[in-house]
Amino acid sequence: MIYKRKQAAVITVAVVVAVFAGLPALAQEPPDEGAGGQADLAQDLTNPVADLLTIPIQMNYDQNIGPADDGWKLQTNIQPVLPFNLNDDWNLITRTIMPVIWQDEIVPGAESQFGLGDITVSLFASPKKPTNGVIWGLGPILYLRTATDELLGAEKWGAGPSAIALTMRGRWTMGALANHVWSFAGNDDRDDLNSTFVQPFLAYTTPSAWTVSFQSETTYNWEIKKWAVPVNVAASKLVMMGRLPVSLQAGVGRWLTSPDSGPGGWRFRLQANFVLPKP
Repeated sequence: MIYKRKQAAVITVAVVVAVFAGLPALAQEPPDEGAGGQADLAQDLTNPVADLLTIPIQMNYDQNIGPADDGWKLQTNIQPVLPFNLNDDWNLITRTIMPVIWQDEIVPGAESQFGLGDITVSLFASPKKPTNGVIWGLGPILYLRTATDELLGAEKWGAGPSAIALTMRGRWTMGALANHVWSFAGNDDRDDLNSTFVQPFLAYTTPSAWTVSFQSETTYNWEIKKWAVPVNVAASKLVMMGRLPVSLQAGVGRWLTSPDSGPGGWRFRLQANFVLPKP
């Protein structure tokens, strides 16, 4: 057991370090490095459908999981955001979440698991110019059955609608992202997917490129009629790693409610968001 945990930890760190180390080589031209330019870029990063090529890598630690409340999960989300120019008026923004999960005592007697979870891909068609000060996007979300262990995913294929709307007022950014996923294929012995996800967010960016944010990642499972509601507070700072701008974030959250075997108590988050030059 101890050997497996150490091996999983080493693999997790190796994956993250490999990605972090390889990204700086992709940078070619730095953005405006003045304080004003960095603050503007830091605020642009609070917009999930900004016309920016970014790769956020986010680590989340949750605890008190499982029937005995002694399980935990360390999940590293690799989340590339790729913008595509459709025409003079519209962009297509793709947001992918690839979770690498290490968990223990989630299911009684199953011990620990490590591997890739189920991948989600969101596609947003978004106008290049705000509509009456509102930035928005609409499109589908795809839920892909990619987990390398049956306990790391739902063993289902799913899809549904996704939407986002936000506004920027001075240094403030506020808005919400939402989607709904239904399963349409997969293992008949597993529960169907029928869940609504809502992520309201509020952020303030200072002239020195610090950002303080408040958000929730609320899910309602229509199959079991249960809510999962965390609230998260985070602080981030835009820095330069050589010629590569990177937003470094640390955050803490608290689960207000979750299903009986879901996480509880405090949660912790670290994130690095790499901003890459567009081709």
